[in-house]
Amino acid sequence: MKLLNSRIPIEEALKDPKIPDADKKKLELAQKARAFAENDLHLKPTQNYTSYVKLDRPYATYVVSAAYKWELKHYQWSYPILGKMPYKGYFNEQDAKAEAQEMQKEDLDTYMRGVTAYSTLGWFKDPLLSSMLSYKDYDLVNTIIHETVHATLYIKGNADFNESLASFLGNKGAEQYYLKEEGANSPTLAQIKKDNEDDKIFSKFISQELKELATWYKNLPTTERVEEKRMARIQAIQEKFKKEVLPTMHTKNYEKFTNAKLNNARLLVYKTYLQDLADFETLYQQSGKNFQIFIERCKALEGEKDPAKKLKELIGTKSENELSANNPSAETQQDQKKKESKIPTH
Repeated sequence: MKLLNSRIPIEEALKDPKIPDADKKKLELAQKARAFAENDLHLKPTQNYTSYVKLDRPYATYVVSAAYKWELKHYQWSYPILGKMPYKGYFNEQDAKAEAQEMQKEDLDTYMRGVTAYSTLGWFKDPLLSSMLSYKDYDLVNTIIHETVHATLYIKGNADFNESLASFLGNKGAEQYYLKEEGANSPTLAQIKKDNEDDKIFSKFISQELKELATWYKNLPTTERVEEKRMARIQAIQEKFKKEVLPTMHTKNYEKFTNAKLNNARLLVYKTYLQDLADFETLYQQSGKNFQIFIERCKALEGEKDPAKKLKELIGTKSENELSANNPSAETQQDQKKKESKIPTH
């Protein structure tokens, strides 16, 4: 409520002499991106980002994620309307740290991070925050589209699906925005395509690694559950990425992954935002690269308990379990393909 009560109309902010010109350009860009999301991408029209709030801190909120140590599974909090969610946010950093410490006492992995933008899913008129103005221009456009996707479609209790969908459409939408604004030869568009291609590469890698890690936990005898062994298994993922995947990337966006302090909670954040982006890509291609058709087909998944599984059925892709059940030699074939490729199969 404090944030909402601090809002000023964008028109007023643009006239404020105290706001730097560089920030005003970002405010104007956000308005263009918002109009593009609604008019060209056919996302839900809202009054979001028509106002501005100057924060006295670098982040809007501080978010805590938690996960079980010997099972690749989110710890989830239950909320009214939204259902279960794999994170809990605080406006005060110390409160977030205290929550993480309480989770650690319950022998859970935790990961706390600052968040510069958020969506109330259309319940309130979300303002542009000063924390968002530090983005690169094309990242701001991506974020506006990402958050507008949440206001357009949000399936209760399915954060992983919702965030991956918004990540995918934020990437695609930013491409389309700069294609329209600057043309096919735009240097900005070229950079966006490199960033998005690296997201695809990382998504393919991390999706497969998380599936294999989940199986490793499942098959590990209780007597062998030693923390050093668990950390060594997670570090092996980083080493594999550094040797086999990082050299194939077009940017340095994922370099920090090689030295990040990983645990199950942090790994599951990658799952939430980036797992199985290839499934959305397939649906996008099947929809004729038409945003409106793509969104309508995703909306058809709203009543599904497991929309990600239903999406695979929709696009004609079977899960690994289904493949193994129908074809006993499928696992052997998949293993052979992995040996033939630098990047793990998806």
